[in-house]
Amino acid sequence: MAKLLIIDDERAIRSTLREILEYESYEVDDIDNGIDGLELIKKNNYDLVLCDIKMNKMDGMEVLENALALKPDLPFIMISGHGTVETAIEASKKGAFDFVSKPPDLNRLLITVRNALDRGNLVTETKVLKRKVSKTRHILGESESISKIKETIERVAPTEARVLITGANGSGKELVARWIHEKSNRSESTLIEVNCAAIPSELIESELFGHEKGSFTSAVKQRIGKFELANGGTLFLDEIGDMSLSAQAKVLRALQEHKITRVGGEKELEVNVRVLAATNKDLLKEIEAGNFRMDLYHRLNVINIHVPHLTERTDDIPVIAQQFLEEICDDYGMPVKKISDGAMEALKGLPWTGNVRELHNMIERLIILSDKVITENDVISFANPTGGTNIGSGVPSPTQSGPAFNFEKFSNFQDYKDYAEKEFIKFKLEKNNWNVSKTADDIEIQRSHLYSKIEKFGLKRAE
Repeated sequence: MAKLLIIDDERAIRSTLREILEYESYEVDDIDNGIDGLELIKKNNYDLVLCDIKMNKMDGMEVLENALALKPDLPFIMISGHGTVETAIEASKKGAFDFVSKPPDLNRLLITVRNALDRGNLVTETKVLKRKVSKTRHILGESESISKIKETIERVAPTEARVLITGANGSGKELVARWIHEKSNRSESTLIEVNCAAIPSELIESELFGHEKGSFTSAVKQRIGKFELANGGTLFLDEIGDMSLSAQAKVLRALQEHKITRVGGEKELEVNVRVLAATNKDLLKEIEAGNFRMDLYHRLNVINIHVPHLTERTDDIPVIAQQFLEEICDDYGMPVKKISDGAMEALKGLPWTGNVRELHNMIERLIILSDKVITENDVISFANPTGGTNIGSGVPSPTQSGPAFNFEKFSNFQDYKDYAEKEFIKFKLEKNNWNVSKTADDIEIQRSHLYSKIEKFGLKRAE
């Protein structure tokens, strides 16, 4: 429900406006002077203010200026019994959404109120979206490999050198590309990103270079390609190892000659683009297999930045996890949870097949499913919802190997299942401080059934 404030020194006007607006389901406050009105604006979060211009103590124009200095996005509708074009223009210049004469036409007033509220919502949503889109996360960590990456970015960003970024999926290659652009001389221009793996091979050329109307069956109008859109800025070709050979040839020509031709077109277009590329593949092996052009590889690989796997820099995990924790809690509008030292050590022991992206998802999962303090047991419980490795648990995993676990001690599948079931129930009982009822609800079995399992496996609470 939108909250409105009426500031007017005429009781009849305030009463009439309040009655109409409350009938329309708005929450309404009213006050008879500008000074007290400003105090209410400071204390409360109003969605709209309707303010008279001619008032004692402080006139409406002063209220408008002072209020917008405090809350620049607060919509104001100015009301006056001495309405003139000049007054309306002055109010608009000072930031008012609209101007209404007394006595107000009620239908027009309600439409103006709705439009002002809609505009206020759009302004707020736009700011939130811009903040989310424009926010480039810092490259977190102080390990030797990350420090080297940061140093390389500082050196190479101000130049026009092409950069090939390598690393496993989820390791942060896109973030490196964003920071190269942010610190480059092209930072005021656009950064255009293309995921080459997500575009079918038959459409990649049209995506990169555009096409002319009628150049193929579905080309019903001219399309501008990513090279043209990035003109004057930076083009980031993600997963370039998945690009078709024919598209590779055109990209090579664009890099050599700084010219492109749209699909189905004849005119050459000059482009001024800095190209950054990334891949999770070994391009030298792809070249040997005939899947990637060697000449394009050497064009792209002027500077190489390799982003290490998260397991190669586990000392950075606490810093990254804490940052994710604060960001996600802020997005959810909740107090920031804490991670215990044991939980941090448990996080450092995970295999992180999905790298930093997996860590982000893991922290979000822990925030949702854990209490105020995220514990080691929480990490163990929620580490792999699909049933993979459970660190710190005695439950064997098909992917687990080494001296810590030996499959040979099981003569058949039933023995393996019994062992896993025993360890799972033991872990849940200990987690719930041996509260049988809570544990039964937790693992979704009847309490009597759980008692039978405890007796079957000879489980006992530690003294």
